[in-house]
Amino acid sequence: MTITRAEIEAAHARIAPHVRRTPVLHQDRAFGHDGPVSLKLEFLQHAGSFKTRGAFNALLSQEVPASGVAAASGGNHGAAVAYAARQVGVKARIFVPEISSPAKIAVIRSHGAEVVIGGARYADAQEACDRYVAESGALRIHPFAAASTMIGQGTAALEWEQDSTALDTVLVAVGGGGLISGVASWWAGRVKVVGVEPEGSQALHAALQAGGPVDVEIDSVAADSLGAKNTGDLVYEVCRKTVDHVALVTDAAIRDAQRTLWRDYRIASEPGGAAALAALMSGAYMPSSGERIGVLLCGANVELQKLAELVHP
Repeated sequence: MTITRAEIEAAHARIAPHVRRTPVLHQDRAFGHDGPVSLKLEFLQHAGSFKTRGAFNALLSQEVPASGVAAASGGNHGAAVAYAARQVGVKARIFVPEISSPAKIAVIRSHGAEVVIGGARYADAQEACDRYVAESGALRIHPFAAASTMIGQGTAALEWEQDSTALDTVLVAVGGGGLISGVASWWAGRVKVVGVEPEGSQALHAALQAGGPVDVEIDSVAADSLGAKNTGDLVYEVCRKTVDHVALVTDAAIRDAQRTLWRDYRIASEPGGAAALAALMSGAYMPSSGERIGVLLCGANVELQKLAELVHP
């Protein structure tokens, strides 16, 4: 499995009329680093996360049957598919696990999709989704293990390179690995791409260590967005060739990054959206002096009450 820059460029042309070109914020000597830091503000995307890119690419590059589309999601992918489906005029059914946050479920419903609780964890929701697809003939839009999804997510990197100064390293949060697969494919051989996973949800780290996809246990504050049990073969094959390594962060470091984003930038970030920054702030990734760092802030579908409790205990 290889994703080419030409495929990402074609996807960008396809989805550009439907997605936001999210801004880049340039910082010097920030987050404990003595060099420049580039923040890609992808949480400003439609439906609150980068997932909208992959959803539109999947919908616009394939024929959608009369039964519509279906997806399993911890929340963000479902919101993105629901948003994209409504924009192109097809119906969507989204399967979510019981651990999904009410805020994310509300976003999915606000975009007109049907929501089905598909079990305790993400893997259960995916199984329920797959059964429905087999019965109905609906088009399945996988959150990470599909080429159209990975290629669509890679368009964030294309824009980032065009809108930013040169980068040495980019930090990207990993759930199932669709985002980092696209981003790393865009920058392969030119920029070091480092994945960031919670210690309690490390499917890509485990796969790279084992030499292939393996199941992992999930127990993290970021489980509703970074909680895939297994990367699958496609993500593994792309990432083993394009990702430098995976840094692991604690839940405490993720919460600290959330607090910092709110306190200093008034950015309301969900845990998964703050994970990449947590790697820089906590030292899970240690840049060299003057290293030009990029951090992808990927999601903002946070429950405001929980954020308030976090920043004002």
